[in-house]
Amino acid sequence: MARLVIRGATVVDGTGAPGRVAEVAVTGGRIEEIAPRGLTGDRVIDATGLVLAPGFIDMHAHSDLALLVEPDHLAKVGQGVTCEVIGQDGLSYAPVDDATLTETRRAIAGWNGDPPGFDWNWRGVGEYLDRLDTGIAVNACYLVPQGTVRMLAMGWAARPPTPAELDRQRELVATGMREGAVGMSSGLTYAPGMYADDGELAELCRVVAAYGGFYAPHHRSYGAGALQAYADMVEVSRRSGCPLHLAHATMNFGVNRGRAPELLRLLDEAIADGCDISLDTYPYLPGATTLAALLPSWAAEGGPAATLARLADPGTAERIRHAMETEGSDGCHGVPVEWDTIEIAGSPAGPAAVGRTIAELAAASGRPPFTIYRDRLLADDLGTTILQHVGDEENVRAIMRHPAHTGGSDGLLAPAKPHPRAWGTFPRYLGHYTRELGVLSLEECVAHLTGRPARRLGLAGRGLIRRGHHADLVLFDPAEVRDAATFDTPRRQAEGIPYVFVGGVAVIAEGRHTGALPGRSLRRREDGTVH
Repeated sequence: MARLVIRGATVVDGTGAPGRVAEVAVTGGRIEEIAPRGLTGDRVIDATGLVLAPGFIDMHAHSDLALLVEPDHLAKVGQGVTCEVIGQDGLSYAPVDDATLTETRRAIAGWNGDPPGFDWNWRGVGEYLDRLDTGIAVNACYLVPQGTVRMLAMGWAARPPTPAELDRQRELVATGMREGAVGMSSGLTYAPGMYADDGELAELCRVVAAYGGFYAPHHRSYGAGALQAYADMVEVSRRSGCPLHLAHATMNFGVNRGRAPELLRLLDEAIADGCDISLDTYPYLPGATTLAALLPSWAAEGGPAATLARLADPGTAERIRHAMETEGSDGCHGVPVEWDTIEIAGSPAGPAAVGRTIAELAAASGRPPFTIYRDRLLADDLGTTILQHVGDEENVRAIMRHPAHTGGSDGLLAPAKPHPRAWGTFPRYLGHYTRELGVLSLEECVAHLTGRPARRLGLAGRGLIRRGHHADLVLFDPAEVRDAATFDTPRRQAEGIPYVFVGGVAVIAEGRHTGALPGRSLRRREDGTVH
């Protein structure tokens, strides 16, 4: 086996310890040796002036289809990502039956697209992971999606499950965990997962905990009810004994400006009391989701066809408008909708709307904003995606400093104008927030993006630069690394990252994709470790 030596880099090993200049030898996909100097190899990379770090771990990715449709996956591997956690927000493509797969594809087409002619040749979690193993650029871990599980067990019903339906959900979660999932996700502002109460969630989390996994909820509110929603998820963790990982743990909307210390105090108190809690964030202010996510929960009951029928009915549409604009419905996170913050990112039937806010489209057409909203959803079969320009910079900085914090892009890759976080999250942490603003030290930032998420996932031999560990590595220039993706031009490869290795194979070399596809699914084993 050829021996690669990376010479002269500052090794930042993922623990938070100070970087040190060293040489690293890689053989057979693993780190064979680390030494101050003198290593020899069949190939030598002079990395003087660069940083060698473990590959970055995206703790919140929406690449469930992108990995299969475009397996070279430049958006992520180009920013140094070597592992992603998919199956997020309670909705993904396994476990399913034929009918549930059709419904799920329709429900999250705005997130992931729905490519024509694609071969959906799996139904279970293990089969989906087998499909990933046919060739992808990066490694991937999977979360059992609670909303999909609920759909498979009881459809789109907005009621508590019967005992038999709850047993069915337990068994589906257990099967997914046995087949390699690392935990369970929820999307508690998305139907049908939102219809589960906390007691139901705790029952499923007990199953996840029994298999050594963790629970990753998109909780019930990021707006007016955010702090209570976080507290509710902590209580689910307490009741079930299941470790908790808070997905995209932001404090959005004006009502939460400056309130990050309250969230962090809540988490610190729970951690001090014995709760196992981590979180992820993206280093941007705006969020991204589907336009349909703003609907009140009652309007989404019954699935996409029922939702579209309500929107098409004038009387019901008026009820929806009042709930959104006056009451601040649960879909709007308890805050009356602000149409000037909602920018169209993808619209299958109306690409001319992309890049414009609902307020701008309304002003240009002389029609009320809600009419624009409703017509867009009807025309797009609910497949419209949006950027939501809310957020608070001080909250973003405060949360990313927390020792339980990890990085997650929450990047949607399919929309015509995606959020730049899909291409820029990790270099933005390193460039903007570390080098330019000094919010984190370089070593601390790397630990947030590598060692800490690896520990949460239970990854065996990954996330640190250690002898014997898998050679998932990134070389970057600390003076030049930056996110080139912007809101105007979001599909731009990161700069200052010349090399990315997955299992010792160069996927990025001299800043270009090599075409290599060495990634695979990483699956939880009976002992709780992930390989």
